[in-house]
Amino acid sequence: MDETRFSPTAVDVVVRSIHAMATGERADFDELYTPAAIDRENVVQPPPSRVPGPAGFWSTAQWLRTAFADLRYEIHHVIANGDLVAVNSTMSGDHVSPIAFYTTAGAVDAVFPPTGRPFAMAQSHWFRVRDGRIAEHWATRDDLGTAKQLGWIPPTPAYLVKMARAKRQTARRHPVPSGS
Repeated sequence: MDETRFSPTAVDVVVRSIHAMATGERADFDELYTPAAIDRENVVQPPPSRVPGPAGFWSTAQWLRTAFADLRYEIHHVIANGDLVAVNSTMSGDHVSPIAFYTTAGAVDAVFPPTGRPFAMAQSHWFRVRDGRIAEHWATRDDLGTAKQLGWIPPTPAYLVKMARAKRQTARRHPVPSGS
């Protein structure tokens, strides 16, 4: 393969973006993402995460950081081909605050109360980089393995009650906008 197709700049931007999810500042996201950057993984995230560009990705980072203390990524492999960059990584942290997942209409779908447990989630992230910034992102994750590590499944009866209570509380704080 022609080595000139690999862009160290694209790889650097992508690696910075992975770590920015855990520890970056808001200004980092403006540098890393195009104004129209698309996150194809945001369909279950809070509605503020569903906007294009840096604001949506920043909102995703805040959503993750609120639920998971000591959030970090270990990058195992990075491969680039033209404007496409793929990352094999592990995201880890401790589940310290409720995390809510949403319907496509923006209503609260499920809320997982904190378990205090640590987790390590295998992930692959795919990015399209244009003009030195990320224009598109999609990923695959081991959600089932993470849910087992955190004690979400199989749920105990007591945890099911906690989930129902957390969902009601979150839904009251984040109602679906009318017209959705």
